[in-house]
Amino acid sequence: MIENKQYRISKAEIDGERSLAEVVEGIVGQDALRWYIGQVTGEEIIVEATVSRNEQRLWEDGSDRQFYPGKCAVLNIVPTGVGCNIGGYAGDAAPVTNLLAYSADYLITNPNALNASDFIGLDNNKVLFTDGCCIDLFCKGAVDLRLPYSNRVGLIVERVSDRHLDVVFNVVNAVRAIHGVNVVDVVVTDRPIGGRYVENGSGAVVGALDSTGVLFEACERLIRQGVNAIAITSTFQDVPLEEYARHFNGEYPNPVGGIEAIISYSVTDRYRLPSAHAPLINVKPTNLRHNVVDARGAGEMASESGLACILIGLKRAPQISEKANAGIKDIVNINNLLAVVAPASCLGGIPMLYAEKRDIPVIAVEENQTVLEVFQSRLGLTKTLSARSYAEAAGMVLALKAGISLESIYRPLKTLDRASRAEPLPEAHPGSTATDARAVY
Repeated sequence: MIENKQYRISKAEIDGERSLAEVVEGIVGQDALRWYIGQVTGEEIIVEATVSRNEQRLWEDGSDRQFYPGKCAVLNIVPTGVGCNIGGYAGDAAPVTNLLAYSADYLITNPNALNASDFIGLDNNKVLFTDGCCIDLFCKGAVDLRLPYSNRVGLIVERVSDRHLDVVFNVVNAVRAIHGVNVVDVVVTDRPIGGRYVENGSGAVVGALDSTGVLFEACERLIRQGVNAIAITSTFQDVPLEEYARHFNGEYPNPVGGIEAIISYSVTDRYRLPSAHAPLINVKPTNLRHNVVDARGAGEMASESGLACILIGLKRAPQISEKANAGIKDIVNINNLLAVVAPASCLGGIPMLYAEKRDIPVIAVEENQTVLEVFQSRLGLTKTLSARSYAEAAGMVLALKAGISLESIYRPLKTLDRASRAEPLPEAHPGSTATDARAVY
């Protein structure tokens, strides 16, 4: 059983000896498959976690084991299920992701930043298609990202009608013929996978699984066939059609993104290989305001199945195990991480809190609004920089990479002289929710 829980942490429990990430980890425990800070009040931090009754693997901090010099990586986090203004739909964060990729040697991002059913914004080999569980483990320093020449992909398909299975196999054959994806085997389950829609108290959309048995049985069959990346496609229970319509009208978070995350987290956590989930058949609500939907969701509306993009993405998705049984062309370590870029209103996830712990700058992008209100000021983060847009964030990354002080490129520039003395740090620019770059660097 996989379900969702809420934990309330008094701010009085947070002391200077432990980072906020360590405090949360200590409270949610080893059963937490994933977690994030969903709400912050004057007295409490409210953590929303997905917990699993299955045996969890223990991951150790290995950030000191090896450094791979000569390259820098940036992590662009686009959380699913929180209604991101940029990236909360169907691959609409791909342009900003590819922009950021040109500012670094590698750009690490989660699949939903790029996925758009028959379309995918994976423009160059700098972008690393990395599932959420792998990203969390990477940010904790528990794993390295090992970049393969290509993966052997296995596909799990939930049992549906023959007509819908024909759609799936046409997609599989298309990506094999056009994109050269090595799909080793396809397993069609004999029972439902059981993904369900859940809306958390913060307004974020997450998910739950009735049972992992069907999913894990199929994974193990594929692994015996020699696959080292797993794609899953299935249907969902309990998702209200009116929420789908509101999503396509640009008014509601993706109703299925959270369910997809839970499925891929479960597989990656258990088998230590990359995985991704896609809707088997895209839902097309009949109660839409317009037949031409919000441009950000058009990729999904224009495609019958959500499957193609994850098969293409998993072709070169990073491995996290030294026993990945894949030819490796490069390795990225947590020590290569130059910065984390994320929406300014949801800084309570594992990547951002562990970046704070490791003194890695977090660039908070104000224009990417979400349903959450977890800002830097509410969490007391000190390594957070403010960017109005992703264009500004890309410039900040270039400055960090070049070793140029961010203070030196903003105006006014303070003049230092013998009369200079310690003064309060300058306030952030109007409307900012994060520390002004000039105040930190």
